[in-house]
Amino acid sequence: MARPLTRFIERFGDWLIGLLAVWVVIAYLALPVWWKRHEAKHPALIDAPYITETGAHIPGDPLNLSVIGAEDDLRSALGAAGWYAPDSITIRSSLHIAASTIFHRPYLDAPVSNLFLFGRKEDLAFEKPAGRDPRERHHVRFWKAPQLDEQGRPCWFGAATFDRSVGLSHTTGQITHHIAADIDMERDGLVVDLQRVNRVQSLDWKNDFQPQPDGRNGGGDPWHTDQRMAVVTLKAGLATVAGQMEGLAPSAPHLPASH
Repeated sequence: MARPLTRFIERFGDWLIGLLAVWVVIAYLALPVWWKRHEAKHPALIDAPYITETGAHIPGDPLNLSVIGAEDDLRSALGAAGWYAPDSITIRSSLHIAASTIFHRPYLDAPVSNLFLFGRKEDLAFEKPAGRDPRERHHVRFWKAPQLDEQGRPCWFGAATFDRSVGLSHTTGQITHHIAADIDMERDGLVVDLQRVNRVQSLDWKNDFQPQPDGRNGGGDPWHTDQRMAVVTLKAGLATVAGQMEGLAPSAPHLPASH
């Protein structure tokens, strides 16, 4: 009688250990991965990068938002919200921004320095003036992720910061813009701008996106964040509608030249 009972207890113990192992695999491995993929609004947001780097491979500005939508819709939305595409970095534009800064003259599309993600410089950049000259401005850089979602839409990773002054980099000694530390304010301000012009289909948040709440960028400027990434899904097709409306707008009448 004792032997059958002993075998039953041993088999029950083996069964219990096996059940415990299955529970560990499901609860601690399978389900977290499933939820991570289920909650992601776009496949590019799974295991997404979280910081840019400079040309010298120094950590650059942190990423703090992403936009899901076609390039035309992104360009149109930022343009409608009062953001300008910057000039390319050339000798002429560099002299222009230097003169504008020294003499406090506006330069709405002043060039933006390059940062890198996915092994390349930003695909798109936009800026919005905040003062009398290019020393102070809101600006954002975007990089297109390699993946598309099921609807064929790209995801654009963005780093939105505020240029508060011009000075020497704390790491390289080169002339650069210094950013304000509160990068969340810039992220939130850009989202509000897109909502104001009615281009946002949905707004979600990726919590604990940044592994650290603070750090320093490539110029040595401190930054801090609540560690969240804003995930903005744009309304599709409004760029085409906006273009059609511009085409339908009446042109200015041709007036004879005065003498």
